[in-house]
Amino acid sequence: MTNKRPVSRYPVPSVNELPDDIKERILSIQDKAGFVPNVFLVLAHRPKELRAFIDFHDALMERDSGLTKTDKEMIVVATSGANNCLYCVIAHGAILRIRAKNSAIADQISVNFRKADIPEKQIAMLEFAIKISDDSKSISDSDFEHLRGYGFDDEDIWDIAGITSFFGLSNRMANFTSMRPNEEFYSMGR
Repeated sequence: MTNKRPVSRYPVPSVNELPDDIKERILSIQDKAGFVPNVFLVLAHRPKELRAFIDFHDALMERDSGLTKTDKEMIVVATSGANNCLYCVIAHGAILRIRAKNSAIADQISVNFRKADIPEKQIAMLEFAIKISDDSKSISDSDFEHLRGYGFDDEDIWDIAGITSFFGLSNRMANFTSMRPNEEFYSMGR
């Protein structure tokens, strides 16, 4: 598959043009992944914002939590699917397939998590994430009680909301810039 479309509507700087700290972070990601995910190149259009984006991403996704790394990626894929974010569904779908060791899970969750082969606890988590994404004004104490019934504590519930909210920003920026997924993501974890 050869992509003829640009990576973004905005100019994408060369990694070598970036401030040293950002260049180091991107090259570190490249060492781990084997390529530079386009999100970092596109958001490097504004280096200060990219710095904040990476820091916030890592604070949410890398912190020890009652949520597993697989749970976190499920939240990203489900909400990104609901937001029609091609980049995040493809990129985080690849990560989810790897974390879950399941080649079908990302497709199921991005299209209709309610029919995915996952436990009721994860369906409840994703229902709440979608509510945060689509109808946060209606969040009530009963939502917390429902999640507590599945064993989530208040910090887990915060994590669900934080990840959903952060990726709401990411989805909107990806859609706004017309960010293209790297071709490498499509085959990862399959």
